[in-house]
Amino acid sequence: MIQRTSILDTLKSALARSRVVVLAGPRQCGKTTLARELLPEDSVNYFDLEDPASLARLDEPMTALGPLQGLVVIDEVQRRPDLFPVLRVLADRKKPPARFLILGSASGDLLRQTSESLAGRMERVTIGGFSLPELGAAAEQRLWLRGGFPLAYLAANEADSLSWRKNFIQTLLERDLPQWGVRVPAVALQRFWTMLAHYHGQTWNAAEPARALGVGESTTRRHLDLLTDAFMIRQLLPFHANLRKRQVKAPKIYVRDSGLLHQLLGIDSAKALLNHPKVGASWEGFVIEQVLMSEPHDEAFFWATHQGAEIDLILRRGNALFGVECKRTDTPRLTPSIRNAIGDLGLQHVIVIYPGTRRFPLAEGVEAVPLQTIGKRGALFEGGGA
Repeated sequence: MIQRTSILDTLKSALARSRVVVLAGPRQCGKTTLARELLPEDSVNYFDLEDPASLARLDEPMTALGPLQGLVVIDEVQRRPDLFPVLRVLADRKKPPARFLILGSASGDLLRQTSESLAGRMERVTIGGFSLPELGAAAEQRLWLRGGFPLAYLAANEADSLSWRKNFIQTLLERDLPQWGVRVPAVALQRFWTMLAHYHGQTWNAAEPARALGVGESTTRRHLDLLTDAFMIRQLLPFHANLRKRQVKAPKIYVRDSGLLHQLLGIDSAKALLNHPKVGASWEGFVIEQVLMSEPHDEAFFWATHQGAEIDLILRRGNALFGVECKRTDTPRLTPSIRNAIGDLGLQHVIVIYPGTRRFPLAEGVEAVPLQTIGKRGALFEGGGA
């Protein structure tokens, strides 16, 4: 069993200070396993809303939840949005006897309900699949190829991993999204998602997929937001500085899990991945997700100008900005884009992440850093004032 100590510690700290904690993330990413390490599933305080018995117990939610003490877990809470007002009342009790951990596969409705009903009362923890720090540096190639969903990563062989990812995509489109109220045909959404895989690492342009699918640009925008709400797509927003240069204003699009990206692109082996035209973009997205899962930050952006200057990732911590470039090369170097970004944006420190083993400086405030360094808290920007 893979130990997810860092996430468990984060959950325990959140539960110690907040009356309601929302653990959000995509289906099958390990939320239930984490919750069961905090509370056994056979406890009277554990409610799995995909279990008819738990649903029956919550026919009268105030009667069922009100007397409970200690930790209460409600899994797949997006199936019962009517519970959120009840949780607000229970959380507002003086010296409440219970704290609530609610689990949900991310959706627009789930996030909206928690924000509206539990504003000021809850803390949100968002997780994805396995990360490189959890698995160790030796897992890098397998994690990149298969992705971080536990059952895809831990499959006995590549064929089983591919089969699981194919079934995951079908289940999400044909069962989960309709249960959340999505009324888009599964076939149309899968075509759109596959198209997004080919745009992976590029700036969003609604016109091109709209023409290809024969729909309006507003429709493709809604499709994109649906997959973003489900934690399948990351829309990395552009950073805007007060410059005279024309800056890119559209978000960059990434399929968040590299294994699902490879499934959508028809990549079925390490050899096929290394020979695929999207290998560089795949590695860039993989690195960005690892950084965002493992490194503390307040906000994340990318930056690009119409003149060609670009930084793959900008992390804001307080008032400081840090830059990350992803280079799948044995010989990373200082580029004009990095120089321009330091001068234009005032970046405090820039790292160039590459698949090597040695850390070395490229210029003042710029370092080449091995991918395996990710996850050592603050270590990516050591010496950079982080």
